[in-house]
Amino acid sequence: MTSSLDQDARAILLPAFDSLDFADVLDPFLGKGGCSVLIGETRAEYVARNMSQERLAAETPAVFQAVIEKLKARCPELIVAVDQEMGGIQRLQGLAPDLPELEDAAGLSDDALADRCFTTAVAARKLGVSMFLAPIADVIDGRNSWLQGRTMGPDAETVARLVSAYVKGVQRAGITAVTKHFPGFNNLDADPALVDVSLQTTRDHILANTLPFTAAIAAGTKAVMTGPAPVAAFDATNAASTSATVIALLKEQFGFKGLIVSDDLDSPATLRGQSLLETAIASLNAGAISCLSLVVRTLTPFATLS
Repeated sequence: MTSSLDQDARAILLPAFDSLDFADVLDPFLGKGGCSVLIGETRAEYVARNMSQERLAAETPAVFQAVIEKLKARCPELIVAVDQEMGGIQRLQGLAPDLPELEDAAGLSDDALADRCFTTAVAARKLGVSMFLAPIADVIDGRNSWLQGRTMGPDAETVARLVSAYVKGVQRAGITAVTKHFPGFNNLDADPALVDVSLQTTRDHILANTLPFTAAIAAGTKAVMTGPAPVAAFDATNAASTSATVIALLKEQFGFKGLIVSDDLDSPATLRGQSLLETAIASLNAGAISCLSLVVRTLTPFATLS
């Protein structure tokens, strides 16, 4: 295996960590070709849709910025991603101006809403962040415990307007928006991060709810994240993030030419009995360009490459 292939294997990984204490793992990863990191939250924070009081007390802008600066000394082109969702999880809570609440956002003009998102993104850039894993474009008109308390409403036109303004605002500040979770998961019986579950919605219903993705692409979103569960109407076997059919839909029917990011590769609904390495390879073969996993063990399959 060549050094170039070794480096390429690491370059497509987006490893995630739930604290800032990751230098011992990430430093050698960056030294061997890695170029990105997701600074995430704990499972408890994820479920609560809020950062913990302990984190808010311990993390300051200076602390956060110093960690990133140290990483960028190792990898100047480092991609630093966070969840910064309007109406959902905001990893930069207490570190950057909050995004508007959904009720407030609905009352703003498109330009005013984009300006509010721009303000948050400018502060994020100063911290060293370069990518928001947002906006969430899923239209939830059924039940979905996975996305409950994170989405922007049940009406596709309203969500499309908010998504478009978000993308324009954050990208004007130099932050890459990653619109998620294509093709939209309106109704799931369980959380795909915990259970192997599939979307059973009809094809016509799914496509009718994709207006926010169309709006995001029209607004210039630089990246789209595929979902972590199979979409039976298109591919009953493979999760959206490992499905060549779903990714071809995004590229061909929706005309998206940018970065395609897989969702949680270690989710039961994505793994479907395969190993993490097999799943990552399946995602790449399907057409994804960057692979996300919310566990440090993402690095393990590549740790022996030389």
